[in-house]
Amino acid sequence: MALIRLPAIGPENGGDGEIRKAEKLVQILREAGFDKIERYDAEDSRVPSGKRPNIVAYCPGETDTKRLWIVTHLDVVPAGEEQMWTMAKPFEPQLKDNRVYGRGAEDNGQSLVASLFAVKAIKRLALKPKRTIALAFVADEEQGSTRGIQHLIGKGFFRKDDIVVVPDGGSADGSFIEVAEKSVLWFRIRTFGKQVHASLPNTGLNAHRVGMQVALALDKMLHKKYSRKDEQFDVPCSTFEPTKKEKNVDAVNIVPGEDTVYFDCRILPSYDVDEVLSEIMQVTAEFEKETGAKITLDVLQKQAAPKTDDGKSEIALLLKKAIREARGLDVRVGGIGGGTCAAFFRKAGFPAVVWSTVDEVAHQPNEYSKVENMVNDAKVFALLAMS
Repeated sequence: MALIRLPAIGPENGGDGEIRKAEKLVQILREAGFDKIERYDAEDSRVPSGKRPNIVAYCPGETDTKRLWIVTHLDVVPAGEEQMWTMAKPFEPQLKDNRVYGRGAEDNGQSLVASLFAVKAIKRLALKPKRTIALAFVADEEQGSTRGIQHLIGKGFFRKDDIVVVPDGGSADGSFIEVAEKSVLWFRIRTFGKQVHASLPNTGLNAHRVGMQVALALDKMLHKKYSRKDEQFDVPCSTFEPTKKEKNVDAVNIVPGEDTVYFDCRILPSYDVDEVLSEIMQVTAEFEKETGAKITLDVLQKQAAPKTDDGKSEIALLLKKAIREARGLDVRVGGIGGGTCAAFFRKAGFPAVVWSTVDEVAHQPNEYSKVENMVNDAKVFALLAMS
């Protein structure tokens, strides 16, 4: 709960980054008995410290050749509409009915604590894990991981024989292992018209109206053109969601001269992301020509779907075994629309799976994690390390 009290919000959303949370985590790791703790900062001039911290803590095993990596992230999304938080204030966590409420409690605090508890239990029992356990606590996951896991992969921290679990997704009963992710495309549409008094709209150009028309046209086109389904994924189709909307004018009687809207698209791997982007650009160009407004498109994030793990990699098989042993569950594998650090491992050629036990309340008001989920997932991580 101490970690939830320290907002770790990226500069894209007006935050100061993860530095205070990372410093508190290092203190917790030392108190838990970790002998080797390393910190690898990525430079970022947008935050006061100038750094985005990445922490790695090791628990030595019988062999160091095939390390088990458990990768969680420090950063969280903003609180959102705070008036909708009824169980706790976003960064003043509360424990109620065996649930911890607070922003980041599930995403990704639950798994962060579970991975730490797994190693702490192994140490307390004076056991030697079969393989060295490396816990990575990374920055910048919510905004593309450039200064987080991508930074560490780029520095060559990982070996070809390492196995990787990213507990940043899953199911309510813990029976689902994610082995595939969709492509990600985030973009911003800005429409420029002419601001005038609302009683004389004929003398200006309403950027808000044109912007809404563009957004609706894109929404309709994308869903119609890219409607293929793949039942391996949950959700089984590509998703194209208009999300954030920036403020334009302050008064009701002003015709806006500028309008900005954002889209979050999660695209099935069978589609080419560049082709989708080309279609989007074509629609905006047509509206420019028809309306006389200037329309710009800015790509905020574009990641092609990485290679899919078929569920038969060493880490997938070991994890299935640990889940069956600890929980007695028959495990299924599949894909998700959300993006995780696993995508970057797969892209770099490292097999990686995503697993945890979650109610999928991430990014919602009253986000929570269940204490029993933390405990049960810690048992699976400990068994995985000993196998």
